[in-house]
Amino acid sequence: MQINGSVAIVTGGSSGLGEATVTRIVENGGYAVILDLSEENGAKIVEKLGPERVLFVKTDVTKEADVKFAISETVKKFGAIHIAVNCAGIAIAEKVVGKNSLHDLQHFEKVVQVNLLGTFTVIRMVAEQMMANSPNAEGERGVVINTASVAAFEGQIGQAAYSASKGGVVSMTLPIAREFARYGIRVMTIAPGLIDTPLFGSLPEQSRNALGAMVPFPSRLGYPSEYAMLAQSIIENPLLNGETIRLDGAIRMQPK
Repeated sequence: MQINGSVAIVTGGSSGLGEATVTRIVENGGYAVILDLSEENGAKIVEKLGPERVLFVKTDVTKEADVKFAISETVKKFGAIHIAVNCAGIAIAEKVVGKNSLHDLQHFEKVVQVNLLGTFTVIRMVAEQMMANSPNAEGERGVVINTASVAAFEGQIGQAAYSASKGGVVSMTLPIAREFARYGIRVMTIAPGLIDTPLFGSLPEQSRNALGAMVPFPSRLGYPSEYAMLAQSIIENPLLNGETIRLDGAIRMQPK
């Protein structure tokens, strides 16, 4: 599927991986709708890239009504949805059994709710809209890209909730891709390693360099633009379907 002329929704599009993806889509002639809670950042991106190309809709991906409204606003402004990139996510570090307490169940539920159920909510609702699209020459009607993490495969101590949520995203990729194949909708997942997102922004430079040195090559934190670059490749390559691609510089996370 060509990005030029296509309409994409990007959850978590106000910062980090999502912002880089929105920027790349617009730079390649597409239209982007940001689904996020950060109104201030979202407004800045709309102003930067142009309201004729970008729309911001305040959205909590865990709420069906919010997602439904965002999809409706997207279709109202741009006429269709061809691409969905799920970047919205949260991370909580907490041991299952700590020194003075057990892992808070509400914290576990919140991570799973946002990262896994939020992703699933967007997938099922946007796919219904994509099914109404006219197929292109390859028979494609839409492309869905999810965001997992290397923690889905090598979760560290304290990442039980995060790893469970991202592992769920990886696990549902193939069955959903198989189900949507008859409609010409592809489903892929990217599993990033250590990427220089706002999550690392508060860390001292020394700590950031130490994290980057853990990556075999290139020995640095990844750039959000590299995630967006891979997202573009997935969108444009019709044979990529039902798979999770690691974007990690060959890192394999240690226990802690």
